[in-house]
Amino acid sequence: MLAAFRITAILEGISYLALFAVTMPLKYMAGLPMPNKYVGYAHGILFIAYIILAVLYWYHKKWSFKRLIILLVASLLPFATFYIEKKYLQKSA
Repeated sequence: MLAAFRITAILEGISYLALFAVTMPLKYMAGLPMPNKYVGYAHGILFIAYIILAVLYWYHKKWSFKRLIILLVASLLPFATFYIEKKYLQKSA
């Protein structure tokens, strides 16, 4: 489960940044809405997977409720899932 959560955290972070840094400018500055649509779908799926895996992993590790809140809030902030992966999801954690 750890490997799946780590990969999902990284991919969710990449999709979040791609959505805001690449496809939204394409949509609003270049008039190309299709990349935003597909990256948005991918990000939505990855976001849901991240939330589900965060809750499952939190429950599995018997972490505090505070740590669950940190995991969940990280899904809303740019670059935060990379931090979560590095700080909480390394094999030694």
